[in-house]
Formats: sequence, C-alpha cells, structure tokens
Amino acid sequence: MELEITVNSLYICVKDMDRAISFYEQLFERTVDKKDDIFSIFIIRGFRFCLFNNSKVNETVIWGDNCLPSLEVNDMNKLIEKLKILKAKIIFPLTKINENWVLEFTDSEGNDIEMYCKY
Repeated sequence: MELEITVNSLYICVKDMDRAISFYEQLFERTVDKKDDIFSIFIIRGFRFCLFNNSKVNETVIWGDNCLPSLEVNDMNKLIEKLKILKAKIIFPLTKINENWVLEFTDSEGNDIEMYCKY
C-alpha cells in the first residue's frame, strides 16, 4: 500500500485572534466556523483555513514570507475593492503569471497572502 497524502488545511499565526477573525470574516464574507482563543477555523469548501495564536501556548515563530497561502478567487476586481476597504496593503501588484492573475497582500496580523484568479 502506498502512502497517501491529502492537503486539506493550513494555518497562519496571528497576534490578535479577534482582529484576525474580523479581518477574515470580512474577506471571506462568512463567519468563523470554530472560534477559539488559540485555534480558530474557517471551513471553505471542505478546506480548513485556520488561525493560530502561538503566543497563547508560548510557541515562538519566525515571521516571514517564505511560505504563502495561495487562495483562488473568481473576480480579482471585487477582491481588490475588498482589500481597499480592509486597508490591506498590496505587496505584490496584480501580475499575469501563466494562466492566472496574481497579487499578494498583507493581512491584519502581518501575514502575506497570495490570491489568484484564472485568466
């Protein structure tokens, strides 16, 4: 039997859980599925997008941008409008890469997030 690996979730570290939940509820236009001071979860089409407050369990993290969550959207213009409302800084401008339009922004907690839309 071969080893099977399924990617069905990711988490990002947050500094302020309430602020992070508010940001992502507005971005995703949905309420958080599981709210917790340490680990909160949004379930999006079966995929778990999680928020982890590492300071609550005394885990040290190195903040950086070498591993980016990459989320697909269906309308890049609507996303850009929403990012303006959320005051999220676009750190990689809208660029066509292969068959996608791609941009990156910084969320309320300092995490860099990539969003893309099929061309």
